[in-house]
Amino acid sequence: MDSFLQNDITYLKGMGPKRADLLKKELGIFTVADLLRHYPYKYIDRSKIYKIAEINSTLTHIQLQGRITDFRQEGPKYKKRLIAAFSDNSGSIELVWFQGIKWVEKSYEKGIEYIVFGRPAMFGRKINIAHPEIELASAFEKTSGSALQPQYSTTEKLKTNYINSKTIQKLITSVLQNPSLKIRESLPEYLVNDLKLHSLQKALYDIHLPSTQAKIKKAELRLKFEELFLLQLKILKQKYGRSKHFKGYVFKKVGDIFNRFYSDNLTFELTGSQKKVMHEIRSDLGSGKQMNRLLQGDVGSGKTLVALMSILIALDNGYQTCIMAPTEVLAAQHFHTITNWIVGLGIQVKLLTGSSKKKERDTIFENLQNGSLQILIGTHALLEDPVQFRNLGLVIIDEQHRFGVAQRARLWKKSSQPPHVLVMTATPIPRTLAMTVYGDLDVSVIDEMPPGRKPVQTYHYFESKRLAMYGFLKKLVDRGQQVYIVYPLIEESEKLDYIALEDGYAGVTEFFPPPDYTTVCVHGKMKTEEKDFGMRLFKEGKAHIMVATTVIEVGVDIPNASIMVIESAERFGLSQLHQLRGRVGRGNEQSYCIMMTGYKLSNEAKKRIETMVNTTDGFEIAEADMKLRGPGDIEGTQQSGVPFDLKISNLVRDGQILQFARDVATRILDQDPELSDQKNSLLNKQISNMKSSQFDWSTIS
Repeated sequence: MDSFLQNDITYLKGMGPKRADLLKKELGIFTVADLLRHYPYKYIDRSKIYKIAEINSTLTHIQLQGRITDFRQEGPKYKKRLIAAFSDNSGSIELVWFQGIKWVEKSYEKGIEYIVFGRPAMFGRKINIAHPEIELASAFEKTSGSALQPQYSTTEKLKTNYINSKTIQKLITSVLQNPSLKIRESLPEYLVNDLKLHSLQKALYDIHLPSTQAKIKKAELRLKFEELFLLQLKILKQKYGRSKHFKGYVFKKVGDIFNRFYSDNLTFELTGSQKKVMHEIRSDLGSGKQMNRLLQGDVGSGKTLVALMSILIALDNGYQTCIMAPTEVLAAQHFHTITNWIVGLGIQVKLLTGSSKKKERDTIFENLQNGSLQILIGTHALLEDPVQFRNLGLVIIDEQHRFGVAQRARLWKKSSQPPHVLVMTATPIPRTLAMTVYGDLDVSVIDEMPPGRKPVQTYHYFESKRLAMYGFLKKLVDRGQQVYIVYPLIEESEKLDYIALEDGYAGVTEFFPPPDYTTVCVHGKMKTEEKDFGMRLFKEGKAHIMVATTVIEVGVDIPNASIMVIESAERFGLSQLHQLRGRVGRGNEQSYCIMMTGYKLSNEAKKRIETMVNTTDGFEIAEADMKLRGPGDIEGTQQSGVPFDLKISNLVRDGQILQFARDVATRILDQDPELSDQKNSLLNKQISNMKSSQFDWSTIS
């Protein structure tokens, strides 16, 4: 019977080639097994039959029992609709069809007792039900079995071809009610018994044909656990395999360069969090295994310092290093920061970007190959073929989600054996997502800000408060502080956005007139020289206000800039709002973030704004972001291609099951890393058959 599950759905009773083709194209359902793994997204309790007189606009679904008393057609010839008057002993209601009119008139008769089920809606002053489900009352009583009716996701194309949730339910029911159906277990017997899980057959039966809510819960637990467990097992097995097959350079010592930097150049104490992360990195670098570590930390938490200290350990052991950043602004920022930190240590460091001149590039290429250039910082330019290292031992990738995997792989291959890899992000990643998307990387978190940093005070103002907001800015500017004013820039409305930016710039210069105040404007359409000139004026304190697009989201570090005004804040995502706020709060002054919005805010926009006002914790914000948008849309996962397709579990709601599944997978792999024991042969087969992701996360961070 196991082979039956692999049969093409075309041959199921009531299917046929046309319907099968649509299900394959629209929902990716090719086999009977795929059909059984198309789970309900919710259940509707059909135990109650309402009287028509009880219907009100708060009910999402209703079930009625009565008779059709009349049919009539309305509307022009090309846009006809069919209306049926449906009555019980308490009143009447209209049933409406916009399609399949001839079929409906043939199928249902006046005066017969029917059960009608659907969603009530107001049309004018009347309540009606469009395209209801209808069945004979006598048949309903015999076949209802369970009052819990599963609802299956479909598409508009399927619905227009009469394949709705009910159609899918009937197909699945006919498979599950086949008395000879035997579904082979997908997890080892010892695991099912130890964890007291439902068998796969029982779980599938109860998820599609439930008799109680309790049975749904148990079935969900089994199916969610299986999905997340096999995913974690695959990820962790790759991690075990990487540590076995990919040997890393051994950095045996913390030597003269590191110690001189620590004693002479570091003028402040590391935070406890930085010390903990450095301990983790030092342990990796000396282990003989290739380091593949993700370093998370909010803007301003000190990730760059940790990266530099890791670099110095590599230099002490005779290896070259590089830092790759997504923009020239951020690469230049790293170059200047690191150059200032290593003064007097005799280290050669260079910057390579698309703007580097040919003569400068040639010198860099030569010095890389002879080994005299120890640290190379740059953008995508680091990936060019002429960039060849003599002995690359450590690669650091900043804001790594902005690079494609193929790009990262090219950098990774510029070494005779895999270099140690440290990827950094200031975009906090929710714990459940990190366990899955980055599950094979070791994760370090800097969750402590340097001492003396005051949390940024965040406010939300509507447009009516603009003059008061400008007055507040004026007070702070007159005290010597600097201001960012940021406008959204969305490709779809780019022209309108630039107009808004220019209008905003005009409004600011009117309230802050030259020559008393200097305001610069910076955006992506400007020539590089103009943009750099504006940035430089602001950085040197010669400009009081910078009006900009999100070009300043990453990589501008100006401690004296203590006010961030975000215009049309409702148009930004939570991650972007948090990144922008991170541009201030870097000096000793109290810093402020002011979000300006219009009055019409969607519920989601309100939640984003409230989250920003209520917390400055990046991880709390990331969790809220995932709840609002779902895991596939979080910045950094969609671009990379989330390497999993979850059919029943949800990373937002099922964090506890995920952690439990990971713990179980870890326990099994600790005892049997290759899954070579006979009792684990089924697990080995399962993860080998799982769709491989678009790339191998285990070798390229």
